[in-house]
Amino acid sequence: MTMTTPDAPAMTPIPTLPESMTFLLIVSDPEIARFAHASGVARLFVDLEYMGKDIRQKGLDTWKSRQTPEDVTLIRQAVPDGHLLVRINPLHDGTRAELDDVLARGADSIMLPMFQSADDLARFMDLLRGRAEAVPLVETSGALAAVPQICETLPLTRLHFGLNDLHLERKLHLMFELLANGALDEATAALRARDIRFGIGGIARAGEGLIGPERLLGEHVRLGSDAAILSRTLHRGAPDLASLTASMDFPAELAKLQAIYGAFRHASAEHLERNSQETAALINGVAATIRAKRSS
Repeated sequence: MTMTTPDAPAMTPIPTLPESMTFLLIVSDPEIARFAHASGVARLFVDLEYMGKDIRQKGLDTWKSRQTPEDVTLIRQAVPDGHLLVRINPLHDGTRAELDDVLARGADSIMLPMFQSADDLARFMDLLRGRAEAVPLVETSGALAAVPQICETLPLTRLHFGLNDLHLERKLHLMFELLANGALDEATAALRARDIRFGIGGIARAGEGLIGPERLLGEHVRLGSDAAILSRTLHRGAPDLASLTASMDFPAELAKLQAIYGAFRHASAEHLERNSQETAALINGVAATIRAKRSS
């Protein structure tokens, strides 16, 4: 399929979207954290979630955190003026203590994974008590269905859709099928109506991935998303700053992604819809190939 290039600006930019996309980077190395922050990564991300993940994602080549609370302290000390987001474990008996600890270590935002309902999220926010920004991670069918209610009843400023666990729960073959089948449409419409910022999944380097950013970022704009987690494939899992800078021009790669996002942000509604249809066809084709391989 021929890759679509965004049209020249044809209308005023979508007013609810910022000019720059918010990139999140999971990081444990202080030098990489400083470099990423200086390069334009808006949110440094420490991932402490481990409960249940090995079971849910057994055998899959997915990110499984080995970070510890000490990493929160290290990144906070390395970038004192940066925004530090910490993903904790799903709600459990120790959530209050876990929250108190990461907040004491300097977290600005707390991401809650694997919740199932608006009541779960309300319980979490009661424990948080406004001490940091709450960032619910919608990655269960229950949470997805609850987003309109959440928008009406809870004081949120941001939310993120996690495509990996959600597509596994729904027994899909490719996480991006959630974009192709319209699964996020009702929830994202509710968020836009309340002007609540949100992000969707992760993003790879320009020109890479089964479904590349040249397609996916158009879907981000169409749905109203302004954030994505930078995929491990973008930085190849570089363990230290020397490895990172030797393997790629990190600021240039971020600039490419911002340019694609900016072009879609200025594209016509007709162009966004055309990209959506073509992207859905591409996603469905890749999913069909994966399905055929798994069934053979």
